[in-house]
Amino acid sequence: MIPSQQPLRRLGLGLAALGRPAYINVGRAHVLPTQRTAHAMRERTRAVLDAAYAGGIRWVDAARSYGSAEQFLADWLRERGHEDVTVSSKWGYAYVAQWRIETEVHEIKEHSVERLRSQWAETRTLLGDRVDLYQVHSLTATSPLFDDLALQYELARIRDSGVAIGFSTSGAAQAETIERAWEVEVGGRQLFSAVQSTWNSLEPSAGRALAEVHTGGWRVLVKETLANGRLAVDPPRTVHDLAHRHGVGPDAIALAHALDQPWADVVLLGPASVEQLRSNLAACRVELTDDDRAALRPLARDAATYWGDRAALPWH
Repeated sequence: MIPSQQPLRRLGLGLAALGRPAYINVGRAHVLPTQRTAHAMRERTRAVLDAAYAGGIRWVDAARSYGSAEQFLADWLRERGHEDVTVSSKWGYAYVAQWRIETEVHEIKEHSVERLRSQWAETRTLLGDRVDLYQVHSLTATSPLFDDLALQYELARIRDSGVAIGFSTSGAAQAETIERAWEVEVGGRQLFSAVQSTWNSLEPSAGRALAEVHTGGWRVLVKETLANGRLAVDPPRTVHDLAHRHGVGPDAIALAHALDQPWADVVLLGPASVEQLRSNLAACRVELTDDDRAALRPLARDAATYWGDRAALPWH
């Protein structure tokens, strides 16, 4: 069955699991190349990007902290010549693992004007004018950005050059962060026009805030739709049963649940292989019923508990 075009237009490919040798996604390690060299990961990224493009995906999301993700993406765009791909990236975290799988620290967060200037310059060097959306990586309600006017003005300068400015969120207080960011104005208009938040069957707490900003005109991107692989590898019985009923994998059910949210403009996939991507794409042919939605609703966990479990996931 050919997936319907509308869901495909709403899917994006995230490169968090492909741009560096180690990440926290469950079910990732066993599908990666035996030797996770930079060359091997570049080739894997190219294969997944090719398959995603062939499947109809036209949005790719990266970040400065995703190892060499921006470099891999830039190489692919140059080699393939695709002009119809929307590119988003993020700044704020610096990748410091130096391509090691086992290390105490993989990335360091800093929301400062100096970090923005240096990372925007790095992003521009690699991707040129291909960046359509530049996001603050993991903004929180207590971020120094909210009181740092110099940082806000620097972001506004990028905005005024024609690049949309957004932010991503993490943690149990995502909704509070979104609400506070909505109020930030520079030059008589909102600084941000997009948000990328975690939303999945286990952690839907940001849903109401995301629906409100979507109604207000922001673009909403949804990340971690598989709960870092947990909904695909060891799903609750409900997800397993629905997958059997619809003839797809549990990952497709979780993704269909995200696509079922009318406010979700872009639902990001995070596959580490072409096979995982193809399994994900089966979500496009799943039409959830009212009974399916009712069955999925009780899966929502307490947000603090969910994020505590996520923090315990190992990098591997």
